[in-house]
Amino acid sequence: MAGDLVLITGGTGLIGIKTIHLALKAGYTVRAAVRSQSKGEAILATPTLKADPPGSRLSFVIVPDILKDNAYDEAVRGVKYIIHHASPVTKGDDLTPEQFETHFIEPAVKGTTAILTAANKVPGIKRIVITSSVVAIIPWEDLIMREVDTVFDEKYECPVPTGPYSAPFQAYAASKVKALNATRNFVKDNHTTWDVINIQPGFVIGDDELRTDPATLCESKTVALGLDSALGVDMPRPMPGTSVHVADVSKLHVEALDPKIEGNQNFLATSDGVRGTSWEDAIDIVNRNFPQAVENGILPNNGHAKTKKIKIDASKAEKVFGFKFQSYEEQVKTVVKQYLELSGIPVA
Repeated sequence: MAGDLVLITGGTGLIGIKTIHLALKAGYTVRAAVRSQSKGEAILATPTLKADPPGSRLSFVIVPDILKDNAYDEAVRGVKYIIHHASPVTKGDDLTPEQFETHFIEPAVKGTTAILTAANKVPGIKRIVITSSVVAIIPWEDLIMREVDTVFDEKYECPVPTGPYSAPFQAYAASKVKALNATRNFVKDNHTTWDVINIQPGFVIGDDELRTDPATLCESKTVALGLDSALGVDMPRPMPGTSVHVADVSKLHVEALDPKIEGNQNFLATSDGVRGTSWEDAIDIVNRNFPQAVENGILPNNGHAKTKKIKIDASKAEKVFGFKFQSYEEQVKTVVKQYLELSGIPVA
């Protein structure tokens, strides 16, 4: 409800910054949990907030270490809702397998249980919306290694992986399975006065107002899935064909606060129906929409990509929330447009 106070964690991430913008636009008062004062200043410096300053409707609470005991105890006081984005992302190519547990799994699980534990200590909280992932419901072998005819939906439960993990993405996927399982167990084992909704997106692609240098856009590995082909970068291995626009993911998080949406359920978020995303389509999308940039050599548009097909049915979310997820074409258009604009190149 407009004016209600919502705590948003992970506000300097790709999804989080868009969620802050949308929550303010929807009329909520936002308290953003950030790791430092400079992170809060970066949020305030985004074009959306400079154009329409939120004033007292946006405040910050510093949580420097989400793994610390009682990390969120002060942050949750007085809030009615929580949107919990904060979790490790799929960076970590320089890590050894021995470090995967401490880099991916422990922060994902403990960060989630910390927010739930803190919420259970105070009165007045009605709902917690958590960013999960499609990888939380799909076994690793089905996601990456083998072709299956299974159509995965919200009812599917993935066995909890035990490791060891051979790659950062595998450890990331395991962290999402374990965090989802930890959430489920917490709600089952504790008397809570609030409910939980998990939003489970595919690879999230779109613009990021916190990025001011075009060279940094592909530091987000999911955004790179929409931009690499245009920049002439080859995909090193086939990737599961599941993606969603960042604006749609943030919209789901904010609209999930509405009490008209029944709690204690999950919503998948992937575009283009069960067919999913074909990464190879990016070349044609860029040729159609940015022909001048391709012709001038600004966009080489010759990167090679390959899709590992996976069938995911996200129609439940589209039906309940009443909107259709934007296509992979829209995702690519958004991120390429931002890249060109940050490079100082006019876009029609």
